[in-house]
Amino acid sequence: MHAPTPAVPTDAAGPAWQIEPSGPLRGDVRVSGSKNAVTKHMVAALMAETPSTITNAPAVGDVGITADILRSIGLEVAIDGSSITVVPTPEPTPRVPLEFSGLNRIPILLLGPLLHRAHEAFVPLVGGDRIGRRPVDYHVSALQQMGAEVEVQPHGITARMAGRLRGTRITLPYPSVGATETVLLSAVLAEGRTVIHNAATEPEVVELALFLQRMGAHIALRPDRRFVIEGVESLTGATANLQGDRLEAFSYLVAGLMTGGEVRVGGCNQDRMVTAINTLQRMGADFVITDEWISASARQLRPSAVQTDTHPGFMTDWQPPLIVLMTQADGMSVLHETVYEDRLGYVDALKAMGGEIELFDTCLGGPACRFHDSSAVHSAVVRGVSKLQGADVTIPDVRAGFSSVIAAAAAEGPSTLHGIHHLERGYDAPLDTLVSLGLQLRRT
Repeated sequence: MHAPTPAVPTDAAGPAWQIEPSGPLRGDVRVSGSKNAVTKHMVAALMAETPSTITNAPAVGDVGITADILRSIGLEVAIDGSSITVVPTPEPTPRVPLEFSGLNRIPILLLGPLLHRAHEAFVPLVGGDRIGRRPVDYHVSALQQMGAEVEVQPHGITARMAGRLRGTRITLPYPSVGATETVLLSAVLAEGRTVIHNAATEPEVVELALFLQRMGAHIALRPDRRFVIEGVESLTGATANLQGDRLEAFSYLVAGLMTGGEVRVGGCNQDRMVTAINTLQRMGADFVITDEWISASARQLRPSAVQTDTHPGFMTDWQPPLIVLMTQADGMSVLHETVYEDRLGYVDALKAMGGEIELFDTCLGGPACRFHDSSAVHSAVVRGVSKLQGADVTIPDVRAGFSSVIAAAAAEGPSTLHGIHHLERGYDAPLDTLVSLGLQLRRT
């Protein structure tokens, strides 16, 4: 059996990046398929009767972790460049080993597929970026409503089922991406009809639904955040070419703007970037957009007030690079985070580099959100233009990590970034790409 991926190093240990500012970043970047989509497609392939192939896959750490998880329960996974082939087994092992505790959030999505295949499942506690509470309550409740017996234990989650899961009406308290994906993966082979009310409709969620549809699932998307799924008896393998990663595309566009340069991004369609493009336009960015490329440049950046939201609002994963960019806008900007209550933890590192940023536990820059009566620090006021200085920084998560790279690229003096396994888990060849844009960067 393939050995499990070892636990990631602690943030202060392991290799680091040394960054020496080298002027404006310029050049072309072609992004691969979405990190937030590829692993979900790999899980979906577990339920098919025949192999599935996913192309345009990114070379990110989460792909390797997910491949090892699937191998540990008996599947074959072959990775050849940007192509991933998953060969399912009719009798997968129903227990995901504890060695995969805390590495990413994929194990929770395996509960429904394993119940279909083995009528029982155990998955270890989930991991992922430290950006706020992402409880498993919605996932557990949905499976219970579909007839599963689910028990949350100290080390993981156990689920059992006699026969098939049953379709039902599920109303999510919040349009959670992960919970919507859990229900989609569980409902396609369930008996009868499942309706998801208040579902997430992010492009990556719809992309998963389309892949399941190619596999033979009966899925309809209604205009009022509803998915309607009619359960089928079996699924067959399918092939899908992943759409470009909109998070990665935004990060590189901001890297160019932050350093006074211009980065041209290919591989990510404009329709996945509408809100991001408009937000940067309001800050003074000029765009050149074709069917192949999106590029952005700016002579002077203006302040802005931005609120994150579920799709089609401004994506929460876009806000760390945006706050860095706000430090270079001439005036006061406001960022209101409404998706995760603890996503501003990386701001201390930016302040240490000279960013003038104040955090608040009130709702600023938009209407009151679901955190308005809590003590969650979820709004930021950013004063620009800040003169950033190089620093020694430990990065806490994927998107915050890239924001530190962007800040270091525009700072005066060298910076050292620790915890770079977050970046290498979430971005496709980030070091090589940044070097190709002109950044003086080495891994130590």
